[in-house]
Amino acid sequence: MKLDYLVVGCGLAGIAFCELLRKQNKSFAVFNDQSQQSSIVAAGLYNPVTLKRFTEVWEAQVQLDLAIPHYAELEQLLKVKIDYKLPILRRFTSIEEQNNWFNASDNPALKPFLSEIIIKENIPGIDAPFGFGEVLYGGRVDTDVLIDKYLRFLKKNNLLIDERFNYHNLVVHQKNLNYNNLQSKYIVFAEGFGVKQNPFFKNIPLNGTKGEVLEVEIPDLDIEVAVKSSVFLLPLGNQRYYVGATYNWHDKTNLPTDDGKEELIKKLKQFVKLPFEVVNHRAGVRPTTVDRRPLVGAHSDYKNIFVLNGLGTRGVMIAPYIAKALFEFIENGKPLPDEININRF
Repeated sequence: MKLDYLVVGCGLAGIAFCELLRKQNKSFAVFNDQSQQSSIVAAGLYNPVTLKRFTEVWEAQVQLDLAIPHYAELEQLLKVKIDYKLPILRRFTSIEEQNNWFNASDNPALKPFLSEIIIKENIPGIDAPFGFGEVLYGGRVDTDVLIDKYLRFLKKNNLLIDERFNYHNLVVHQKNLNYNNLQSKYIVFAEGFGVKQNPFFKNIPLNGTKGEVLEVEIPDLDIEVAVKSSVFLLPLGNQRYYVGATYNWHDKTNLPTDDGKEELIKKLKQFVKLPFEVVNHRAGVRPTTVDRRPLVGAHSDYKNIFVLNGLGTRGVMIAPYIAKALFEFIENGKPLPDEININRF
């Protein structure tokens, strides 16, 4: 079978790239073995501001302008709700943090995203003596539902190869590639941290940061906002909440740990003063980089082999942006932005 593209990986990056292929009538097939958990365990939060230091997220407006319609189109395609617009409240721990917020909201780059009004209303069950600042244009994409439904869509349309990709079976020619009975012009690896096993890109500077998350039930809490304190608290409906996440730079497994669970519970108790029950605990390795920028581009020797990776902690926003950049690079010869090009290393 002759195809335009083979895509390896069906997380946020892989889905974003496949959607461009589908809309441009490119023929493709997707390999997915679900070995990487980063997109699956992601909170799915999109947020244009770094709330630890009150700084603008890199290319925030450009990314939002692509991401919002991308997920809206996926909702129509898959006939399911995945994008939940959500106010994000940054819990202040001091007067100094309030002042820092006011200073940040005067910054022209941040002004569109930060409310200048301190929210002092009491939220029953949440300790916040210094109030909250509100981030605008935030939300949550249900990555669980998105990936599950998209895989079903691919399978229904005979576009899914539900098996582990065997790199040794890939035969590279100057103008095409062969994989078993498939022939394609190009192949795109969107494997997340799994790329460390990829002989074509195993040496790219991808670090990997393990993150653990909890799903908790808080019967007496009823909020429809995300709260950012030492951890994020995101409403999932029916008194269920997402709590996350941890950052571990040494453990590269997808296994939840007692230490991770205890850390999240301890931090949650610092501001949630209600009884809760842990109902789920998951972990995954984020594809992070030294400079916190994605890794996109062509193999140094094989110009029909590409990588789409390094989304880090902001995959929901970044995925449509880098997918578009790679597609235009391959199809139209448009140069990749220097910040994401793997040639920067």
